Amino acid sequence: MMSSEAKRTVSLRAVIFTLVILLSNAAGHGLIFRFFRDSTLNPLLTAVCAVLWGVLGVYFLYFTFNWAVEQYPEQVRRRVLPFIFIGPAVLLLGWLLVLPAVRTLYLSFFNASSEKFVGLANYAAIFTDKLMGTALRNNLLWVFLGTLACVGFGLLIAILADRSSYEKIAKSIIFMPMAISFVAAGVIWKFVYYYQPGDEQIGLLNAIVTALGGEAQAWTSMLQPWNNLFLILILIWMQTGFAMVIFSAAIKGVPDDILEAARVDGAGEIKIFFRIIIPFISATILTVTTTIIVFTLKIFDVVMVMTGGQYGTEVVATQFYRQFFMYRNFGYGSTLAIVLLIAVMPVIFFNLRQIRKQGGF
Repeated sequence: MMSSEAKRTVSLRAVIFTLVILLSNAAGHGLIFRFFRDSTLNPLLTAVCAVLWGVLGVYFLYFTFNWAVEQYPEQVRRRVLPFIFIGPAVLLLGWLLVLPAVRTLYLSFFNASSEKFVGLANYAAIFTDKLMGTALRNNLLWVFLGTLACVGFGLLIAILADRSSYEKIAKSIIFMPMAISFVAAGVIWKFVYYYQPGDEQIGLLNAIVTALGGEAQAWTSMLQPWNNLFLILILIWMQTGFAMVIFSAAIKGVPDDILEAARVDGAGEIKIFFRIIIPFISATILTVTTTIIVFTLKIFDVVMVMTGGQYGTEVVATQFYRQFFMYRNFGYGSTLAIVLLIAVMPVIFFNLRQIRKQGGF
């Protein structure tokens, strides 16, 4: 049996060994990062090497940490091992999310050049800025109309697709837009809505309208603020598939014996849907709703690609981008970022609470 002195020696050696591995990994990744940052290699080759470095680097990091932990005594090893696996992720989150958030909060109390402390003046300016009022109104449109449509259509399609013999094909087609980014979706729909003066139209929607004898329209710049609906349609096209897949999985979890018992008692399909299925999957509906609300509150890509925030389509995120990166108003731009964070955080916490109640954590 190992003496206490020997155990202390082994533990000290293991701690030193772990620190050496940690510092070596940090130094190695730092050097590789600098190499890629200053590299003059072909961009494609640099991208491939960077991806390989990221994947292999993470594998090497966890492999060496696990090997170091194996040098500890059994009791210490069981306590330390979970922290070894979650530690790097927590550190990265702190470095890439928490520190920037704190820095942004700090900048929000200063003027445009970050030289003079102005207190809450930037926050007060939000309520007097006409463009900010438009952005807040548009964000509310995105939240209510976008979320309602995505959840409603997703639930309806999930119910109908589950009864179809072509269920897999239908779900695959509807889910397909989720495979592309919001930027790519914006580019696709920009060609759908494209308008040019004259009789010849290359935009799909205007080509159909003119073929039917109608007049081409500049869909994304007319009828403000209703032109936002044409942008919200892109969100619906993308997120309905997400809602459908989650709802479909939840509906399949409804016990068949309950549904059969309801049918035997004379309940129709509509009554079964509202009295049995909806209550049974209510937690899932709530989770999907809050998740899509977070997407809509943070919406930026679609608006930026389609209109650049012009024609009354501004949202909070585009206003932040314009103030911070174009006008170099770091104080007001940081304030908009904090406002967006404050709007999103309660929804995220509520979502996590619902997941915890369902046994997800």
